[in-house]
Amino acid sequence: MTTPTTSRSDQTDVDDVAEAPVRRPGGPAWSRGPIPILLAVAIFLGIWQIVVWSGWRPDYLLPGPVTVFSELGSIVVQPEFWQALGRTLVRAVAGFGLAVLIGTAIGLAAARSRTLRAAIGSLVTGLQTMPSVVWFPLAILLLGLGESAIMFVVILGAAPSVANGVLSGVDQVPPAYFRLGRVLGAEGWRLYRYIVIPAALPSYVGGLNQGWAFAWRSLMAGELLVVIPGAVALGNRLAFAQEFGDAAGLLAYMLVILVVGMLADAGFSAVATRIRRRRGLAVR
Repeated sequence: MTTPTTSRSDQTDVDDVAEAPVRRPGGPAWSRGPIPILLAVAIFLGIWQIVVWSGWRPDYLLPGPVTVFSELGSIVVQPEFWQALGRTLVRAVAGFGLAVLIGTAIGLAAARSRTLRAAIGSLVTGLQTMPSVVWFPLAILLLGLGESAIMFVVILGAAPSVANGVLSGVDQVPPAYFRLGRVLGAEGWRLYRYIVIPAALPSYVGGLNQGWAFAWRSLMAGELLVVIPGAVALGNRLAFAQEFGDAAGLLAYMLVILVVGMLADAGFSAVATRIRRRRGLAVR
């Protein structure tokens, strides 16, 4: 019986293939940098200006980008703007932090208990789909017109998304990880602390991102509806601009709210990308 032989050139080709880095399809290099964002902004501003030029609405109702950015420049130098931005960010961070703690605890508890998950799984999803503005009448009735009502709605808006992110991440953990953890002696919460939670981290970060989006939307709705005397915030300034017919100021504050939301999303995306890269899953 003869032994198959491999030529030197064939062996060299095999070695080259084995040593070559694996490249994932991701498009040209420019498509992963800031150029797509700048292009999208340019298209948005162009469409905005074309709508203004069309005369669809008078300039005092729909000012152009130049007018709005000029108004924004005059707004950001005012101390009241930074007070409003600071108060809104403090509310957002506090409400989102509490929502993360509550949502994570609920998600882990439901992931560990089939009975609990069957009991509250549908409820968590249902709470996530409810518009945040629906909770404000109840919040105001129970807690009054104050910070507590706003925090109540922010937490209810964000916590279900965080809990669903935990459940989704645990569901995607391969069963072999559970068996491996038990073989290594990890049981109960130690199994989740050292095996399950790290494995579910990408989906959990996705749930955090979605939870932040719901928290930010709930907070803006709350600041529009709940006006606390002496507590100036971005939502209040937006409402005041609408009441006084200040279209340029209204659009300027809308741009600020949009930018804050985009920056937060970029932060969560950077964390998710870093996690995927550490696991060899990200496009390089």
